[in-house]
Amino acid sequence: MFSDTYDVGPIRPPSEAGSLLIRVSRNCPWNKCEFCHVYKETKFEKKSLDEIKKDIDAAAQLYGSGVSSISTAFLQDANAILMKTSELIEVIIYLKSRFPAVSRITTYGRAQTVARKTVSELKELKDAGLSRLHMGLESGYGPLLDYIRKGCSPEELIVSGRKAMDAGISLSEYIMPGLGGKTMSEGHAVETARVLNAIDPDFIRVRSCRVIPGTPLDEKTRRGEFIPLSDFETVEELRLLISNLEGITSEIVSDHILNLLQEVRGTLPKDKERMLAAMDDFLALPIHEKELFQVGTRLGWFGDLEDMRDNARRRRVEGILSGIREEIAAQGGGFTIDDVLREALKDRI
Repeated sequence: MFSDTYDVGPIRPPSEAGSLLIRVSRNCPWNKCEFCHVYKETKFEKKSLDEIKKDIDAAAQLYGSGVSSISTAFLQDANAILMKTSELIEVIIYLKSRFPAVSRITTYGRAQTVARKTVSELKELKDAGLSRLHMGLESGYGPLLDYIRKGCSPEELIVSGRKAMDAGISLSEYIMPGLGGKTMSEGHAVETARVLNAIDPDFIRVRSCRVIPGTPLDEKTRRGEFIPLSDFETVEELRLLISNLEGITSEIVSDHILNLLQEVRGTLPKDKERMLAAMDDFLALPIHEKELFQVGTRLGWFGDLEDMRDNARRRRVEGILSGIREEIAAQGGGFTIDDVLREALKDRI
């Protein structure tokens, strides 16, 4: 989208909700990942330094005296790190000159792009003020990376992640439980843990897979080629993944609406057993209780398992669950609570 004042891209990480957004390129240079819909039907465009500086000037003019309140900035779009290192440094320095209170600057980076930069280049970016890289690892399982057309290998994921860490740049790696569907779930969990163990990123951010209408993965689902995991199976997969994380000190972050269990968060290794116990507690619930929590969470009534103790909310969700079951029965079965919720939430990402 375009702001009335300056060029702004379509997305940013949840952790950058309060950040100044500066678009240094438009759309995604790869744009082939089969689960992603954000940049489909768009063309990648580089922006000149002059264009970017004019956007920074426009943003500074918009904020006026409020520039002193802006402490974080996010450089858009999907792979800002693609810029020449010297030019990206110039952007960062100019941004800091117009927004002097900014102390954290972050951006997205594709693994292949980061892997092509030297550690020295990345250190130069760090010294200029690039604080953090957000990288979509998604999976560490080679066959799955090929299947979703991620455009990189597990080895490239490891190399890029280690380079960022060696350069002293804070690293957030995004994983997508459920992305392997029913056929590749185990390999996805185990191999993703292996890659994360080799990187030891600062943050592991959980983004459970949701098949988005209109994507190539959606087409595969409609053909029966891809069979999505249920919410409960996704929790089982995440448990397997976390149980295989060893020798790292990453912080696991669950900050997205698509994650069923928001309480699966903490710092490794000290919080590992607590996170596993939270998943075990959920998986051990009777099916009615699991479905009650699933419906309540997906529709915004529950935030965590403790919320089911709230009798007023519980009664409200009991009524919704009963209605869903009646709808399924009236249609003669053939679909599940997961199916109903997917349809109800199809516009959420």
